[in-house]
Amino acid sequence: MAFRVAIAFAATLVWYSGSALADDRPGSAFMRIYGTAPPPYGYVEYCRSNQSACRPGRPAARRFSATPDRLAELDRVNRQINRTIEPATDEEIFGVKEYWTMPRTRGDCEDYVLLKRQVLIRRGWPANALLITVVRDEVGDGHAVLTVRTAQGDFILDNKVDEVRVWHETPYRYLMRQSYLNAQVWMALDPAVRASTTTAAANIATTN
Repeated sequence: MAFRVAIAFAATLVWYSGSALADDRPGSAFMRIYGTAPPPYGYVEYCRSNQSACRPGRPAARRFSATPDRLAELDRVNRQINRTIEPATDEEIFGVKEYWTMPRTRGDCEDYVLLKRQVLIRRGWPANALLITVVRDEVGDGHAVLTVRTAQGDFILDNKVDEVRVWHETPYRYLMRQSYLNAQVWMALDPAVRASTTTAAANIATTN
């Protein structure tokens, strides 16, 4: 069943390569950027002890053009990791409110994202196409997902659901994501979170 779903998913995504709208129009398959944003506090702390994972990658002039097999791979990886890692909060695991780390058996939303990103990089996906993204979920809580930036659109890998969806088909309010030019730079996806005079890390806890 999962294999058939993955194939159907890949076939659907191919449609976006020819029909995606411009970035600044409603329903676009591509996110709109509103300038830079302060990085999440948890990410800053993660990078202090995992510098190799946060190094700037080689900038890509174009979006990654994914084949149908590659797009189906997103579905498989999302489902596999969602089923392998048991959901648990940082307070339950580490006794702290926010702690980003690579999960082994349990983790919360950002831990799922870090693992999915690592697995996809090892399978040949370019790092600058795999962008950690912070949102407000359907009840207003902080949540992290993985945005996969392709020529076919911006797709979301989410520990809450197995289905990979185009970003605007999720119930979330998108706040910020990594820059594809430099993983240490974060870009605002909402005008309200643009960096202005402050350089402090964003105090947004990702809790689920």
